[in-house]
Amino acid sequence: MNSKTLAGFPSKTSILGIPVSRTTYQECTELIIQSAKLHKLCTVAATDVHSIMTGYLHPKNHGYYLKNFTLVTPDGQPVRWALNLLRRKGEHFLCDRVRGPELMLRLCERAAAEGISIFLYGSKESVLENLQINLRKKFPNLIIAGAISPPFRPLSTEEDAAYIEQIRQSGAGILFVALGCPVQEAWAFEHSKQLETPVVCVGAAFDMHAGKVHEAPIWMQRFGLEWFYRFLQEPTRLWKRYLIINPLYLVFLVLQILNLLPRKEIFPDIVSSSPKFPLTQE
Repeated sequence: MNSKTLAGFPSKTSILGIPVSRTTYQECTELIIQSAKLHKLCTVAATDVHSIMTGYLHPKNHGYYLKNFTLVTPDGQPVRWALNLLRRKGEHFLCDRVRGPELMLRLCERAAAEGISIFLYGSKESVLENLQINLRKKFPNLIIAGAISPPFRPLSTEEDAAYIEQIRQSGAGILFVALGCPVQEAWAFEHSKQLETPVVCVGAAFDMHAGKVHEAPIWMQRFGLEWFYRFLQEPTRLWKRYLIINPLYLVFLVLQILNLLPRKEIFPDIVSSSPKFPLTQE
């Protein structure tokens, strides 16, 4: 089922009740850059199977947030495959997904070329330091207006307000958020209206571009095996996500195609029921 979208933005297709944008890198980049130039509100979430399942199992928080995002891009190959499988007559076939790490690089390239500054929010201080070094090497003209590594705990009202004011005062045109799913989406949903700038949730992109986490080989990405590569890197942290969540996604997708998908919260313990403050970030 396609959802209604704002004029100029791509249509969306429901995957397990989550409206995912039928879009491309080029389209997303252009829409976000134009929003930055016009200081228009634009929330973007690069969404993989884990995020889709979290939204489905918890429709009142994560699912609700995603339904109100401007762009929900098909980050994972299984999400892109689902979009193509569910496409209706006249809808184009998506030849590529829109990954958070790649989208971030494309946005930084355009931002550097057009004098749009960026702000980095999330991850650890050491990661942010290396990330800024690497981004400046890759894009010498890129303006990084600031970076914040928030503590891995609930923020006080005063801390939260101070961070938001720091971002606002920086004058950044694009804000990248990497707090891990589902924290980053909750944060973007709750704060975006205070910022009046595109807020782009990019998951593990900070760690990858800082050199902390290695990306899967291209051939593995194309065949949807990136999950296996990451699982081998962090089996203790990611086993539940990839060995339980991914198979369930396939089951529920088949149920959706057969019009048998349950529309209520089930298996509430599979994904944390409190999405706001996990101790680890993706």
